Amino acid sequence: MIRRLLLAVAVLAALGVPAARADVKLPAFFSDGMVLQQGMACPIWGTADPGEEVTVAINLGGTGGASFKAQADKDGRWKTTLPRFGAGGPYTLTVGGKNKVTIKDVYVGEVWVASGQSNMEWSVNAGETPDKVKAASKNPNIRLFTVKKTAADKPQTDVPRDKYNGKWLECGPDTVGPFSAVAYHFAKDLQKALGVPVGIIHTSWGGTAAEQWTRMEILDANPRHKGKHPGQAKLYNGMIAPLIPYAIKGVIWYQGESNAGRAELYNELMTLLIKNWRDDWKQGDFPFLFVQLAPFMPITKEPTDTGWARLREAQRQTSLTVPKTAMAVITDVGNEKDIHPKPKEPVGARLALAARAIAYGEKIEYSGPVFDKMTVEGSKAVLSFTHLGDGLVAKGGPLTGFTIAGEDKVFHNAQAEIREDKIIVWCDKVEKPAAVRFGWANYPVVNLWNKAGLPASPFRTDDWPPAPAKPKK
Repeated sequence: MIRRLLLAVAVLAALGVPAARADVKLPAFFSDGMVLQQGMACPIWGTADPGEEVTVAINLGGTGGASFKAQADKDGRWKTTLPRFGAGGPYTLTVGGKNKVTIKDVYVGEVWVASGQSNMEWSVNAGETPDKVKAASKNPNIRLFTVKKTAADKPQTDVPRDKYNGKWLECGPDTVGPFSAVAYHFAKDLQKALGVPVGIIHTSWGGTAAEQWTRMEILDANPRHKGKHPGQAKLYNGMIAPLIPYAIKGVIWYQGESNAGRAELYNELMTLLIKNWRDDWKQGDFPFLFVQLAPFMPITKEPTDTGWARLREAQRQTSLTVPKTAMAVITDVGNEKDIHPKPKEPVGARLALAARAIAYGEKIEYSGPVFDKMTVEGSKAVLSFTHLGDGLVAKGGPLTGFTIAGEDKVFHNAQAEIREDKIIVWCDKVEKPAAVRFGWANYPVVNLWNKAGLPASPFRTDDWPPAPAKPKK
């Protein structure tokens, strides 16, 4: 058989028939309708014959254009970089070697990655008012790209393409329904505020842990995180690695439910994940904005200490310690019986506020009150806050959700009131306060906001470990 194949090749060569060659190809996200990041050098890459010269040209219409050359290496891989452009479009991008690829309807604007687990995956169709949202969704300046769920043992170089996944879609009633509701509402508010095209690359998978979105080498180098979930690193390999180094402005992230059983590791893990993505993208410390867990599970009237409360605290600590991060608090968006609360518009809106402040430097309030420090005056605790947003507000009645403990570390429901820009907390059962907690429950029932219309994050003033589990009778 081998001799016959060799003979056939020799005959074809003698007759002047060219050998098979590889066409110039690009990953799926370089396709019609794409959005390039404005104000940033944009890498363009793909494959061709080894040694083949590839020309990448962008036609900016009446404002001119530019072209750049690259040469494929011995493995057939090539890469070049477009210079910084301002927002605009539609333009045409051509990539040519032995064949020519023409990419139409190219815009330059803002590009964000949206990732996480099911509450990020949750679609507009499954949201609170899908028909109303879809009816008002037509906007050619918003482009949607969904990465198909893909787990891989090794980093991939492209994402699958089918009828819906792996292609850029113009936002409208016929396309937005299956798309991430949080990501859509984020894009809608951001596009309205900035007035430029916005592209969202949505890559999430329900029920997944943060370890699965982290590169294996990072986990292997940190024994506290190595081997904690089946499938670790596989989603990074299949759904993040192929996107790198596509030029992006930042990331929005909604995940944590699957890590609530290991809350004590989550701050450290998210710090590693964020650094991992930033290092691999090599685009600096881009903004990484995330959503704190929503209230869930039965409401309890007595003080509790739960994994969900501690996971929220880990998220809060990440927002305070990792540069260019921010956290959207959604204590007003929850459901006792549903881990997937349907209202997603306020989630996207608060992420967009954070983006406007962190990524674009707008002088706006983007966070609810954030606990700063506690002092003790007699039998009362005095709490100070940042992000006052023109003042503290008890929304809908007296303050709720505060508990207080003495040196015995036993928490009691507490009374609380606002005095100017501080909160005073006390309980008749605690003579000398040692710690205060706020919203420390699976389902926080809380009403502390600022006058900017944003809720306060749950917090604690102590660093006490969880109490030992009581032995079963």
